[in-house]
Amino acid sequence: MYKESLEERLRKHPALRARLEALLDMVEDESGQFERADDAEEFLISQLRSLGQEVLQQWAISEQQQVEKHWDNRPGVARKQKKGSSGTPCSGA
Repeated sequence: MYKESLEERLRKHPALRARLEALLDMVEDESGQFERADDAEEFLISQLRSLGQEVLQQWAISEQQQVEKHWDNRPGVARKQKKGSSGTPCSGA
């Protein structure tokens, strides 16, 4: 089974790619924005939290799409049709 390269896979997830690039920028720190370890640590923690949220969100979207695809392909399942009933009629006058 062929697996795409990391570059190809990241191209499909631009937000994740941007987050990883920000982490690499921190490691390389060519701009000199981190003079103290505390500053680097604070930045790293915020980036990892955001990365975790983005990864979980993308995972949830993917899982939802798989569930929808599974049920859309099953015969006899019509999840997108409106009900024909308008409710229970009144029993008194």
